[in-house]
Amino acid sequence: MHRVRITLPKRRSVDYRNLDILHDALINAWTAGGAAAGDVIGPNARIWHFAALGWRQNGGNRVHTLVIGTPDPALGKWLSAMNPADIRHARAATGEAVDFSAADVEIDPDPVAPGLISLGVVMLSPLVVSRKDNGKRRWVGRIDEVDLTAAVNARLSRLAERPVRLKVEPDRLYVRCNPKHDTLVPLKAFPDGRKSFVIGMRVPLVLQGNEEDLRLAWYAGIGEKNRNGFGCVGVAEKGVGR
Repeated sequence: MHRVRITLPKRRSVDYRNLDILHDALINAWTAGGAAAGDVIGPNARIWHFAALGWRQNGGNRVHTLVIGTPDPALGKWLSAMNPADIRHARAATGEAVDFSAADVEIDPDPVAPGLISLGVVMLSPLVVSRKDNGKRRWVGRIDEVDLTAAVNARLSRLAERPVRLKVEPDRLYVRCNPKHDTLVPLKAFPDGRKSFVIGMRVPLVLQGNEEDLRLAWYAGIGEKNRNGFGCVGVAEKGVGR
């Protein structure tokens, strides 16, 4: 298990429009470091996730830190040796370019101490959950529209190939004060002008369970579309931070 923060110097950031360019830059870094493409992308990819920390500005997005984690031993070895100079991708058609060569890498410490059974977390990247309505899959925009415990456990159990039994509870006071906690994230733009979006949620949560399951949530992420930049949790006491 391994998790890192890759952070640009202060007052430095990278501009991007859609989240997929950061994903593609990370794929480049994974494969440059030795991972096979099939290990990090596609239906048989190993487990990993990331978050882009930054802000919105002038209708676009800026990122200063990438948080990347994996519970997979092989990916953990490649992640520990990942070179920030390989986190790069450019698109001539749009003029977008991602380059993290000036970034520093530091370990993101494991907060799950022996005997810990409860962890308060914030979402470093939005939590994504979907459900079927009338045969069509749609993104959930309100935390009270879904059985969060069941949704999180179902996905983690499938990824880990074992039963995961976390209890996942939102901060009810936060939800009452912030009934609108959904966020629309531009994921991808197509050559024909179409755009792909994902609706996620930003809500503080309390995760309860055994050490193994809590640690899996920390390194694998929770919810859906983790490898696309969703479901990364951080320790609540530390906030999102830089």
